[in-house]
Amino acid sequence: METDSAVDTTESNASHKINKYPDLECVGVIYGNVGTTSFNCRATGNMERLQYVQVEHETDGWVLGIVSEMERKTDLSIERAKMVSEGEVVPIEEKVTAKVDIIGFRDERGLLQTPRTPFRAGDLVYKAKDTLIKDVIGLKERTDTGAYIGLLLGHDIRVEIDINALVQKHVSILAKTGGGKSFLCGALIEELMKHDVTVLIIDPHGEYGSMREKGSIPQTTRNFEVTPRGYADKIIEFATDTNVNKNAIPLKFTLANLEARDLLSLTNIKNVRAYLTSLRKAIDSVRSIKKEYTLKDIINVLEADEETQNAALIAELEYLDEINIFAAKGTRIDEIVVKGKTTIINLKGTPPDIQELVVNRIATALFELRKVGKIPPMMLVVEEAHNYCPQQGLAASSKIFRTIASEGRKFGLGLTIISQRAAKVDKNVLSQCNTQMILKVTNPNDLKAIAASVEGLTAGLADEIQRLPIGVALVVGGNIQMPLLVEVRPRESKHGGESVEIVPSKRV
Repeated sequence: METDSAVDTTESNASHKINKYPDLECVGVIYGNVGTTSFNCRATGNMERLQYVQVEHETDGWVLGIVSEMERKTDLSIERAKMVSEGEVVPIEEKVTAKVDIIGFRDERGLLQTPRTPFRAGDLVYKAKDTLIKDVIGLKERTDTGAYIGLLLGHDIRVEIDINALVQKHVSILAKTGGGKSFLCGALIEELMKHDVTVLIIDPHGEYGSMREKGSIPQTTRNFEVTPRGYADKIIEFATDTNVNKNAIPLKFTLANLEARDLLSLTNIKNVRAYLTSLRKAIDSVRSIKKEYTLKDIINVLEADEETQNAALIAELEYLDEINIFAAKGTRIDEIVVKGKTTIINLKGTPPDIQELVVNRIATALFELRKVGKIPPMMLVVEEAHNYCPQQGLAASSKIFRTIASEGRKFGLGLTIISQRAAKVDKNVLSQCNTQMILKVTNPNDLKAIAASVEGLTAGLADEIQRLPIGVALVVGGNIQMPLLVEVRPRESKHGGESVEIVPSKRV
């Protein structure tokens, strides 16, 4: 009798709750054993995986949860399935169940808490209202320092990342090839430009210059409230090869700032010691005659020396001279870094070894000058970061990126690294990026590297990374205290990273 009485009471409470909250959409009922971090519920309405739900706790009020798993249970056996395949009408009983992970609630101090006692079996589960989601997750819209990157998946809630947190905590944007890394980074840079943040982009493929031009907004059912515009007034572009990159200003380095060992490190010469003395003598000889000199001057001294072993060294220096990035007077750093502007260092057409030199020189100058306040606080954005700070082996720029990752935030030098191979990025750099934006990743090693670096990543969300649709990112860090799935907003400016079509498709 007591058991019947308990069931009757639960049903009475359930019906009372339905009458009490007519403005809420009931989607399920809690059943079975109930914990304080998760519970199971029987779906009675429209419920989807990764949907936010709310349940009223007897002491803590409304608590937010997220549907992590769903299952349809049926009584259809293998034998009866065969009957269905043969055209027979077979009655099937089914029920949909869901597992809900509890996110929590805000206490009177505004701190995120989880209930210390479990919910009751029979409690109703409702589709979460946007106001509760924003309050519990801590999302604030249209703030003075917010970078708007998209809408919360399934909701019309703007997701904005605090720009100060971006610079202070560093950022990583990770995805497989074609996953939308450059598109998302472009949206982020648009926000930084709108807020007059000083930015420098290392652009190996020449993708970001297109941001000068106005983009086109695709027609979808989602209203992201984005208006097309170009950013020509905000962008300065330098390139090491202006024959390939016609719109860019030539980027040159002062040869006088390089020592013999630095110069040899740019060549393919393995036995550095064999040539170090000869090169030092040649450089000293040129310096004694002129302050500003070229590679041709050094080559002429070596040729006049008539040492047969210098032939290999001369051939390597002639190769460097052909690349044409050294000059008597190089580009000044105050020409490259301009307060409130976005500077693109376009490396398209530049050999990888020379790219490393360029990136190393610029990153080192930024760090040293930011330390003494000679350039404004800024964000350094590095595309294809695995090439400049690899996990295995060393690039010329490996050391400076480790330094910026560990110390840059103290001096107002933020770092954004972008890569399609998380496992190939130096873990000392990746682990320092506390704001992470992750799009679709399927490589097991990359998934392992991401899982190790993202705080608060549940097993369910880690699995979800492999199934993310294009245009949806998992975002966490800065002012976003828990991993969120975000539909990335359209670009205002033209996206320059589209894949090249081999067979042109017909445009409707």
